[in-house]
Amino acid sequence: MSDPMDQLVAPRTDNHLSPYRVFSRDDWAALREDTPMTLEPDEVIRLRSVHDRLDIPEIEEIYLPLSRLLSLYVAATQRLFRAQQRFLNTVDAKVPYVIGVAGSVAAGKSTTARVLQALLARWPNVPKVDLVTTDGFLFPNAVLEQEGLMDKKGFPESYDLSALLRFLSHIKAGRRPVRAPVYSHLVYDVVPNDWIEIDRPDILIVEGVNVLQTGRPPKDGKAIPFVSDFFDFSIYIDADEEVLRHWYVKRFLALRTTAFRDPKSYFRRYSQLTDEQAIGMATDIWSRINLVNLQENILPTRQRADLILKKGETHRIAEVALRRL
Repeated sequence: MSDPMDQLVAPRTDNHLSPYRVFSRDDWAALREDTPMTLEPDEVIRLRSVHDRLDIPEIEEIYLPLSRLLSLYVAATQRLFRAQQRFLNTVDAKVPYVIGVAGSVAAGKSTTARVLQALLARWPNVPKVDLVTTDGFLFPNAVLEQEGLMDKKGFPESYDLSALLRFLSHIKAGRRPVRAPVYSHLVYDVVPNDWIEIDRPDILIVEGVNVLQTGRPPKDGKAIPFVSDFFDFSIYIDADEEVLRHWYVKRFLALRTTAFRDPKSYFRRYSQLTDEQAIGMATDIWSRINLVNLQENILPTRQRADLILKKGETHRIAEVALRRL
């Protein structure tokens, strides 16, 4: 079956019927212009996830141009905000510029979100940049088990959507501080009575597999907000399904010899598997859960993103698709 993204990005010429402008890696890198590199090599190492191959060229050629673009977008939004204030003769507090980062499990969303946070926080005006993952808004394992949803963890129905929408609504209303629940990947559960406080940052990055998800229109005609309604800009991290499967299995093998060995780890039982057993287990989990979530819920939202970063097998971003204004 052909990938709809192939039709979206295949033409190298500028197709005016496409909602996106598509850039090769070299063409996108040229848009950096004089944007300075503000990260040191050791910081880059700390920012990347277990299986990612983030390096200095990736920062310089992909993320610095993106940082420059976002700086222009944020400045334009702030000008619009001030214009509305003058029109309405109000003194509303400035609200955060919200960036959503979506994509499959193992695509590298966390690395992208952390890199953007680090780069944006070092703009000359030193904005306050916070990062929240939607993992904290998953229902606790006890609830998921009761509802028979443990094998659908990460699917839209496994999230406390009301709590997530309430959090974003308070963020956009300028409330301070706003609390977000904390999730532990070690114990694979929401941490009871643990919160992070988001206190009116200049920029908030929201990362999660299904943040671009929509729902069915309500039958009674009442408006239902989506998480993406609160985004000022959204990014989708894309890669072919077989590549994502390979990355997931590779990450599983790496965690088997590291985090899974922690006595507190939910996945400690996997730490004793042989290579063959671990590959089989990871492949099974990918096929039964993550691939289904990707095909049914995540991939269909790709073309709702403002920017699509297409990765190749080496984790390097090969193409960038930017939605036209």
